[in-house]
Amino acid sequence: MTDKSASFIYVTFIRTTPEKLFEAITRPEVCRRYWGHENVSEDWQPGSDWQHVKVGETRSVELVGKVIECDPPRRLVVSWANESQKDDPDQYSRVTYDIEGKGDMVKLTVSHDELQPDSGMLKGISAGWPIVLSSMKSFLETGQGLDI
Repeated sequence: MTDKSASFIYVTFIRTTPEKLFEAITRPEVCRRYWGHENVSEDWQPGSDWQHVKVGETRSVELVGKVIECDPPRRLVVSWANESQKDDPDQYSRVTYDIEGKGDMVKLTVSHDELQPDSGMLKGISAGWPIVLSSMKSFLETGQGLDI
């Protein structure tokens, strides 16, 4: 049995609304403005596929998974794997976005769990989530994401 005991949690506060934050995660045209990628799903309903698509001269699918739970604008849970490893169930992890309104701001908690300790995925997301979520925060508060 594969050890999937590792996790990564990131909490940030963003001056925005829960609705705008949820859209920043789930609407491709918004997501690309701070991430350079699009999160794409036909309908974001449980059981639906989702893809993380790199945008540029050529489009390429980098991550894939299924929507596990979707409760707009409060919560989104998806499975997550590199596209190249999509046929190996042991390579999937889980990402949970919890969105909680706090007056004129939103508390966003991103929990990425079911990760293999010392895996390339854990190393990658530990470096990646902080910059992506900082760029999202900048974009939602100023209209401009970071150059990542």
